[in-house]
Amino acid sequence: MDWKLVLLGLLGLGGLYLIANFLITPFRYLCRVLGYALVGVALLVVVNLGGALVGFHIPLNAFTVITAGALQVPGVGLLVLMKLFII
Repeated sequence: MDWKLVLLGLLGLGGLYLIANFLITPFRYLCRVLGYALVGVALLVVVNLGGALVGFHIPLNAFTVITAGALQVPGVGLLVLMKLFII
């Protein structure tokens, strides 16, 4: 087998690896952000179900979902405190 063909094949595989890595990395971050948002929504739903017994409700909007998703349990605690003391 000719060494030029082998070198060309290796360069092609290297380029394919770089392109795949370039496309996959943002997709991983997007999946991670969506996962955090789903966990945040689930936490807010749990708080709203528990708060329905005493008339407490945190609306599901972009701000609350991002806060609960990024900060998880402390974010939901922050939203509860904001609802109790500010609003």
